[in-house]
Amino acid sequence: MSNINKVFANGKAFIPFITAGDPNIDVTEKLILAMERAGADLIEIGIPFSDPVAEGVVIQDASLRALNGGVTTDKIFDMVRNIRKISNVHLAFMTYINLVFTYGTQKFLSTCKELNIDALILPDLPFEEKEEVLDECKKNNVSLISLIAPTSNERISMIAKEAEGFVYCVSSMGVTGVRSEIKTDVGEMVNLVKKTKNIPCAIGFGISTPEQAKKMAEYADGVIVGSAVVKIVEKYGANSEKYVYDFVKSMKDAISK
Repeated sequence: MSNINKVFANGKAFIPFITAGDPNIDVTEKLILAMERAGADLIEIGIPFSDPVAEGVVIQDASLRALNGGVTTDKIFDMVRNIRKISNVHLAFMTYINLVFTYGTQKFLSTCKELNIDALILPDLPFEEKEEVLDECKKNNVSLISLIAPTSNERISMIAKEAEGFVYCVSSMGVTGVRSEIKTDVGEMVNLVKKTKNIPCAIGFGISTPEQAKKMAEYADGVIVGSAVVKIVEKYGANSEKYVYDFVKSMKDAISK
């Protein structure tokens, strides 16, 4: 069983996202451990990038705060080394392909292996160009996560056929961010994937309340929440640990019922 399969082995998976370095790297470390205690099954760590094209204003602002605060990829790696001294929580990195190229694809992925990173999510990497990093991912036992969007249509089967780890189903058009209502037929997206390949599907983009999470979990194997977590960190800063814990616990409880 691959590491990612273990994420989905015990019912519906809750996958929160956090921007590393916002408000600072020490707080990020505490928040990751708090999310694990609250029941998170896989935690996405966003490595800030200067031009995060898939992100809405909440995560863009968080990336800017983190970069202005002096966070670097190496500092994020060091933070994960600290976490690994006491925790085996499942972790994924979410960032942009230019950052991986600039760091050095081989060096980036071999460090991921050292840190026991389960998956890499690169929202700006087109399906047709994934070979650029796929070999290094495979060599280092890191699942390269495929994304599908409501507009993927006939491409869904093509992407699902070659997907590994899990398929990231984008629930809404546009960038990340909290939405009051999700109108996409996510059930149909998941069905198209499952017809092609028996692989877990997790839904993200726009989910912000336990009610939304519960509804999405009816269709998918997991629920991904980013902006709603980042908004809590933006509001409470260094004092956000309790609030993030409570939020993650409420979301995990909602999809577990």
